[in-house]
Amino acid sequence: MLIRFKKSFEKIAMGLLSFMPAEKDLKQLQSTIKQYETDENWQLFLWKQDEDIIGAIGVIFKDEETVEVQHISVNPSHRGQGIGKQMVNALKDMYKNKSVIPNEETEAFLEKCQSNDEQNN
Repeated sequence: MLIRFKKSFEKIAMGLLSFMPAEKDLKQLQSTIKQYETDENWQLFLWKQDEDIIGAIGVIFKDEETVEVQHISVNPSHRGQGIGKQMVNALKDMYKNKSVIPNEETEAFLEKCQSNDEQNN
C-alpha cells in the first residue's frame, strides 16, 4: 500500500532513493529529500508491505493534469515480485484524473509496466 512520506521515514526513504542512479551522491540525495519535504509540487510515497517499507515512488505535479514519476525504487531483496508495477498502478489509481508520465530516468520502467499490462489483456 502507498503511504505518504513523513520525516520519520527519512532514513528509509534515503536508502531506497539511493538505488536510483542519479541519487548515488549523498549531497544530491539530501537535496532531493529536502525538495520532497519542502516543495508542495513534489510528493514522495513509500510502499508498505506488512510492517516493512520496501519501495519508494516520487512524483512532481507538472500542472493540473500531469503527474511525472521522478523516482521509483524497490529494495533489492524484494525485486522481481511486481512491487514497482504495483506502486505505479496504485499511483495511477490515486490520480485517476491526471496523466501519469515518466521522466528520462523512469521511462524504461514505466514502459515495461505498460507493455506487461498490454500482454496480460
